[in-house]
Order: sequence, then C-alpha cells, then structure tokens
Amino acid sequence: MDLDALLRHQIYAHTTGVGKPPTIAELSAAASESRDRVRDSLARLAAGRIVVLQPESGEILMAPPFSAVPTPFLVKTARHACYANCAWDAIGVPIMLREPAEIVSSCGCCGLSLTLDVQPDRVTAASDVVHFAVPAARWWHDLVYT
Repeated sequence: MDLDALLRHQIYAHTTGVGKPPTIAELSAAASESRDRVRDSLARLAAGRIVVLQPESGEILMAPPFSAVPTPFLVKTARHACYANCAWDAIGVPIMLREPAEIVSSCGCCGLSLTLDVQPDRVTAASDVVHFAVPAARWWHDLVYT
C-alpha cells in the first residue's frame, strides 16, 4: 500500500474511533514515517479533496464529515461525541459510523437550540430546515466558509 493510501486509512480509522482526526505526530508514529513525508502525503490528500489542512500548521482541519476543531454541529453517538463541519456532515457522521446519533446545534437565523435524532439509515421527522447559502458546486472554493 502506498503512503497516501495508508495514511488515508489511518486517518479514518483513528477519526471514527475517537471522533477527531489524528495529528501529524500521531500519523508519523503510526506509519513509521518521518513528519516531512507525512506532511507531503497530507498535501497530496488535500489536493485530492480527501482532507482539508490548517493553512499555518498543515495539520488536518477536516476529514469529512469530521472536524478537528469545535464547530456548531456536535454529534453524540454511543462511541463518542464529535464535531461535524456543517449540517450536511453532521447527518453524515451516523451514516458513516452506522450507529444512531443525536445532533445538537442551533438555528443559524435566530440561535434557537436544535436537536435532531438520526438513525444510520434515516433521519427522524423534524420540522427544521437546512439552508445552504453556497451552491454545492462551489463548496470547495472555500470549504471552511461554506
């Protein structure tokens, strides 16, 4: 297995297990590779839209649907609590983990607290609406803003 494929596997094995992406140091140790080689591999994975890196440090910011930093989209499962990058990704977490989840967020308009129960194969009935201000075709132009 080449390094990019190995790291991609390790990123998602770690992230699904603990709820946030690994650091460069953790990937370096797990792969028995230098941090420079890991950074180069992460740059290629980012260019392929597999992960999003933090601009200054090169650490993983997003391993969709998971966020490495707190966001307004908390996803609670029996396995762990984690943060998703957006409402769309929050629904993707229980699907990826194949387990029920509770999504805790707030209304982007009024700030009212919102909770949504999600099964791995369906979302329970809700009267809430998700609005995407940026068309999906333009999400990767500035994924952090989107």
